[in-house]
Order: sequence, then C-alpha cells, then structure tokens
Amino acid sequence: MTTNKVLGYLPDEKPPIIELILFALQQIVVMFPATVLVALITGFHVSTTIFASGLATLGFILVTGKKIPLYYGSSFSYIAAIASIMSADAFAHLSLNDKISIAQFGIIMSGFVSIIAGLIIKKSGKELIDKVLPATVTGSIAIIIGLSLSAVALSDASSIPQNIPETMQEAASGWAWIIALITLISTILYSVYLKGKLSQLPILFGLITGYVAALVIGSATGIPFINFNTIASDSIISLPIFTFPKPTWQAVIAIMPIAIATVPESTAHIYQLDIYVNDLAKKKSSSKKYDIENKLGLNLIGDGIGDIISASIGGPAGTNYGENISAMAISKNFSVYVLMAAAIITMIISCFTPLINIVYSIPKAVIGGLSIYLFGVIAAQGITIMMDKKVDMFNSKNLAIIAVILIIGLGGSFNFEGGMIPIFGVQLPAIATAAVVGILLNLMLSIGEK
Repeated sequence: MTTNKVLGYLPDEKPPIIELILFALQQIVVMFPATVLVALITGFHVSTTIFASGLATLGFILVTGKKIPLYYGSSFSYIAAIASIMSADAFAHLSLNDKISIAQFGIIMSGFVSIIAGLIIKKSGKELIDKVLPATVTGSIAIIIGLSLSAVALSDASSIPQNIPETMQEAASGWAWIIALITLISTILYSVYLKGKLSQLPILFGLITGYVAALVIGSATGIPFINFNTIASDSIISLPIFTFPKPTWQAVIAIMPIAIATVPESTAHIYQLDIYVNDLAKKKSSSKKYDIENKLGLNLIGDGIGDIISASIGGPAGTNYGENISAMAISKNFSVYVLMAAAIITMIISCFTPLINIVYSIPKAVIGGLSIYLFGVIAAQGITIMMDKKVDMFNSKNLAIIAVILIIGLGGSFNFEGGMIPIFGVQLPAIATAAVVGILLNLMLSIGEK
C-alpha cells in the first residue's frame, strides 16, 4: 500500500536551490503587473518602484521575524491620493522628481499610521480584532478586492500592441483573446493535473505556455505581441532613480489617512494565510501550529515599515499582495525563503535593462489570462474566510454587513471613474469606503449584543 506524499512548503521550510529560484520567479510574475501599473498611473519611476518593492519585502520579512510569508507591492488604495499630489496645481511648476519627493513624505507618514495601528492591536489582542473586524467584514473585503480587479483582468486579456494599423486592430484583438485563453486554460490544467514537484509551478508554466503561443501567433500573423525594446538604452546596467522625501502638509493630509482604510485588507490577507498554511500543515502531519491570524498587529507594523522603506527611496505606498497569496495557495508554497529570494531577484532585475525588457516583453494578453485566475482566487479566498469562521448567512446582521460592503465596493469600483466615489466634492476610494462603512455598520449593529 502506498501513500501519496503531500507536497508544499510551510513558512519555515526552505526548498532546494533550483526549486527556490523557480518558485521565486513565479512570485515575481504575479507581483509585477500590478506593481508596475501603480507606478505608471502615479508617475513614479518604474525601475525604482520595482526595486523598492523588493527592498520593502526584505524589510517586512525581517521585522516580522520571518513568521509571515507575504510580499510587499504597490497598493491601488493609494493611487488617487498620490495622483492628487502629482497633479496638484500648487506643484505644477515642479519637476517630476520634486513631485515624487513631496508624495514620498505623505507615504512615510502613512507608514507610521500602520505601525501605530499594529501596536494598538498587539496590545488589545484578538478579542478587539474579532469585534471590529469580524469575518463578515474581512471576507467581504477580500471578495470585492478580487472582483473589483476583474475589469483589469479582462482589459489586459483583450489588449493589443501599440501602433497597430487600424485595419489590423480587430484581428489583433481576436488573437489577444486567443492568447489569454491559452494562458488561462493551460494554467488551470497545470494546477489541476500536474503531479509531484511540477504541480507547484502552474503559474510559471502557464506564463511560458502563453508566451510561446504569443510568439507563434505573432510570427504567423505579423502582429508584434512581443517587444524586447520597451526601454531603449545602450547600457546594460541602469540603476533606479532614487529621490528623497520633502516634508509638506499637503501630502500628509492627502495620503496619510488612507493607511487606516487598508487595515481590513491586511486583516483579510492574514486570515487567508492562516487558513491555507494550517491546512497544509495538517495535511503534512506537522505538529507545529502556525498562529498567523494572531500576528495581525505584527503584520501592520511590518506593512508600515515597508511603506517607510519604499517611500524613503522613491517608491509608492504598498501592502502585502493578494496576487502573491493566490499564487501561494495554488502552488501550496508558503516558504518565507522563496519570498526573500523573489525580493532579491526583483531588485537585481530593476538594475539591468535587458532583464527589465524581458519582463516587459510579456504580452498583456498573457498577463490578462493569468489575472483572470489569480483575481478570482482572491475573491474565492474571501468566501473561504467566512466558511472557516462559520459565518451564519441566515443572520440578518451578517447579511446586512456583507450586502452593504459588496455593493459599495463593487458599485463604486465599476460605476465611477478610477473607482472613486464622489461625495460633496470629495473623491473617496470605493474599496476603502466599503471597508470603513462595513466596520462602522458592524459596530453599530453590535450595540447591546452579549
């Protein structure tokens, strides 16, 4: 009689070097698109943003004592606040680097907000967390984070190369969908049917499959889905452009408060990790209990340190990435050492023009195919949180909280430009607003409960 060996790596386990590198590359693949997109939208330097994400990840992992397997990447929650500083009339006369320097100061101050929130939670304990951030809130937030990104996934899946003649655009769009579907279906098939060590690399294999499909289709149709010269430079080595923060009250007022609204997102991520890591530990018959959900305070402190590290050199604000958690859940690989390797490789990539061009050469259609799967898994993890916490879906209070969070978060994301809800002349981020309203509604409906 033979028993099937359970594959996967727990946070404190270290894969062999070859596997370590492959797993690290897989984490970079899922982190890269969103992190770069934030840089492009806000006007921050792309190479600096990439370098900062790696450096902040190392800072996060070391500050948290290598206990929490999370990757730090640029956060969408801060986009509107940062953009408001970058486009403000008061700073219109300044250079790009000076504008970035001003935004940096607000991001650093938001890091201190996260640290203070983490210290409060560490002192108050899990009882306060469960009261303020129950599974009805954190699970719903995870769902809207994943579903609110669905438009981004489908937009990428249908993206065509720039400068395509108008007569070829319809055909190019059709072929883009084919590439995205090949990527999506192959990734799903790899994750379901691959066995042994290969079963832990479905995303990387799906990317390669989609990339090869794009090469073949591009060669046959003449449509340049792959371009190796995104960054034109004669130099192989191109160091990131580092800028330094300049204190201004405008940046503090615009950016600093956003940190409060990201707490439910971080809580959802921590709960997701706790569920999946301990499930793997149980299947591997490990006697060790990975008490990750009680490390929310430590996680927020690490998040704040990450913001300070990133912003100190010119990177945008960030958070631990749901996409990377999805990749870990799919591959059953939660090794902290893999994330450290991913951070180091990311920093190296940011300094070499050919490596950056290779990453940039990945067609958006391929990224879209992967994103359909990854963003959907983020949403599914929200359902997992509520199932694991045994949320009573027949309870009127629970239904009210979930319903309001879902509609505000998703309705705001899709109905208003940039996912910003206009109220009395103020633009409020949909997901952050949904989180705050959900927290307040939960507290209000909890009055008088035993």
